[in-house]
Amino acid sequence: MKGRLNQSTLSGTGRHSTTRIEALSDGVFAIAMTLMIFYIKVPQVPSERVTAELTRRLLDLWPQFLVYVISFVMLGVYWVGHHNQYRHIRRTNRILLWINNALLLSVTLIPFSTSLVGSYPTHQVAVILYATNLVLVGVVLFCHWRYATSRHALVDRNLDPTLIRLANRRILMGPALLALAIAFSFVSTLGSLALCGLVPVFYIMPGKIDHFWEPTPSE
Repeated sequence: MKGRLNQSTLSGTGRHSTTRIEALSDGVFAIAMTLMIFYIKVPQVPSERVTAELTRRLLDLWPQFLVYVISFVMLGVYWVGHHNQYRHIRRTNRILLWINNALLLSVTLIPFSTSLVGSYPTHQVAVILYATNLVLVGVVLFCHWRYATSRHALVDRNLDPTLIRLANRRILMGPALLALAIAFSFVSTLGSLALCGLVPVFYIMPGKIDHFWEPTPSE
C-alpha cells in the first residue's frame, strides 16, 4: 500500500497531484481575462445626438481599450508561463499551494488596476499601481517556479538545469522591464504605459528556452 501511494504521488496522479491546482488556476485566469472588458462601458448618448457624438465618444475610449489589450496579452503571457511550469512540476505541497494562491490573488487584482489606469492614463499614481500589479504577478510566478525547482523538490530529478536557469531569467525579465516602466512614469505616464505594452512582445518573441517546450514523441 505504501509503495503504491509513493508511486502515485511521484507520478503526479495521487493526492499530491497538480490536477486541481491547474484547474483552479485556469479558471481564475479565464475569469480575470473576461472581467476586464466589462469595465469598458458603452457610451450613453441621447438618440437625437448619436450621429454627432457617438464616434467622438468611442474614440475617447481609446486609453481603456489600449490598456485592456495590454492587460489581456499580459495575462495570456502569465498563463502560458504557468502552463509551461506545470509541464515539469509533478507534485505539490502546502507551500506551493499557497504560493499559487498568492499568484491568483495578484491575477484577480488586474481587472481593477486595468480599469483604474484606463480611466486615468495620465495620472502617475494609476500608472504606478497598474505596473506594480503586473510586477507582482511576475515576481510571484518566479517564486512559484523557483520553489518547485529548488533542489528539484517538486520536479523530476533529471530536469535539465539549463531549462531551470533559462526559465528563471525569462520570468524575471518581465518584472525588470516593468520596474523600468515605473521609473519612467516620473518622466511620462504615457511613455510608461508604452513600455508596459512592450513587455508581452518580449515574451511572444522566440527565445532560447523555446526548444525545451517542444512536445516530445510521448506527449
